[in-house]
Amino acid sequence: MIRIHNENKLNYYINKYNIKDIFDKDMKKYMELFLFNKNDHICRSDQKMDYCYFLVEGKVKVYTLLKNGKSLLLQFYKPLNIFGDIEFIDIDMASSNLQAMEDSLCIGISMDTLRKNAINDIQFLKYICKSLGNKLDKFSKYSSINLLYPLKNRLASYILATTPYDDNSSTVDELYTYKLTELSDLLGTSYRHLIRTINKLCTEKIIKKEKNSIIILNRTSLEQLAGDIYK
Repeated sequence: MIRIHNENKLNYYINKYNIKDIFDKDMKKYMELFLFNKNDHICRSDQKMDYCYFLVEGKVKVYTLLKNGKSLLLQFYKPLNIFGDIEFIDIDMASSNLQAMEDSLCIGISMDTLRKNAINDIQFLKYICKSLGNKLDKFSKYSSINLLYPLKNRLASYILATTPYDDNSSTVDELYTYKLTELSDLLGTSYRHLIRTINKLCTEKIIKKEKNSIIILNRTSLEQLAGDIYK
């Protein structure tokens, strides 16, 4: 995590997402801008969360650790999303793991400051309720996906969700996979089944598997398989 001391940039994102309007009280003087580099954790489960964050640029993966030591993908977040809404209401400890999938910017307000100034802020509490409602709806959807969608579809969606795409870029669409065991855990499947599914997509020339990465060969076919699963 890097604190960005750039007032113009902070003001840009505050105005872009009308973050001041989330509060009845002027909270701008308490807002700070933070950069989380790709793969950085914004928070980890069961660790104290000192800040409430508004994601204003980038993409964040949310996952949980199960008692058997495995992890399970819950959802992805894009701007504008708030992290720390659950913790603000009742607890200090993060309820899940949040990891930046690409370089991501967040506007943060310390939990102590937020509780001191916004615990009775009707406008902010309404925003919190709406945020929690949306998260509950998405969590229900993602739980159904993990249970009902074939791995082939979930894998296709995961690859697309975690591989940035730019029409004007000459960069190869590539997902780095140093530990496929971790990916199989995230997708709620076995390592063997994941390898079989990857090999099937390779046979269909939709992707290509190299030593530590998966390269997209046919993005259109991958999108057809993925649908809107992890959007």
